[in-house]
Amino acid sequence: MSEAGAKPVCAQEALDLLNCVAQTPYDQEKCVRLLQSLRDCVLNKKVKKFTIAEQDQPAASSSGKKA
Repeated sequence: MSEAGAKPVCAQEALDLLNCVAQTPYDQEKCVRLLQSLRDCVLNKKVKKFTIAEQDQPAASSSGKKA
């Protein structure tokens, strides 16, 4: 019953990788290790697809339409 506040599967690994590629200076070796960690998690947990949760942001449209 404590799953309501649980993190999505492999969320920490994905977040660590995203933060790594955003860092300056870029540490490619570290990011490759984190990529492998995420890949291992995906295989172990049998993840088929990732999605990003919608956040309430009025006046911001990310529908993919180009002006």
